[in-house]
Amino acid sequence: MKAVQREVLFVNLYEYSFAALEGGSLSLERYRNQPIMIVNTASECGFTPQYASLQRMYLDYRQSGLVVLGIPCNDFGEQEPGTEEEISRLVREEYGVTFPMTAKYSIIGPRTHPLFRDMVEQLGPDILPRWNFHKYLFNRRGQLVEHWPSATQPDDPGLLHEVARNLQSWSL
Repeated sequence: MKAVQREVLFVNLYEYSFAALEGGSLSLERYRNQPIMIVNTASECGFTPQYASLQRMYLDYRQSGLVVLGIPCNDFGEQEPGTEEEISRLVREEYGVTFPMTAKYSIIGPRTHPLFRDMVEQLGPDILPRWNFHKYLFNRRGQLVEHWPSATQPDDPGLLHEVARNLQSWSL
């Protein structure tokens, strides 16, 4: 994918919040100054095994500041039909996920979460995922720097290069 032109994007990730998968609020402000990989997820998708690779990425890079954030979404093929409790049980028990997860959200259509709505307004509709497990990397300033389609595995060398590059610019 082509790198997102930073000067075009005025969306600041840290201004958004979600409901957490297991209850409560999940303000992205709590991750200020950390790079964040956001992934729209689904439990009954052919890409669902990517949870394991995302967890490995999170474990490998969290001490350096990376946050992986899963956003369950039923927008593509209705492949996330479960409740928050069912989703939580699956990701924790089947894939050992410890990275933060939000409640289920729409990221396309009339009930789109404000983050995705604002990205479309500023970058156009091509910024939206075409399927589950689309990956977005935001830098430590909360700006989108790159995104990858579902078929790009979390351990893809190009993706990991971008993660490492953004971690190198991270500081306490």
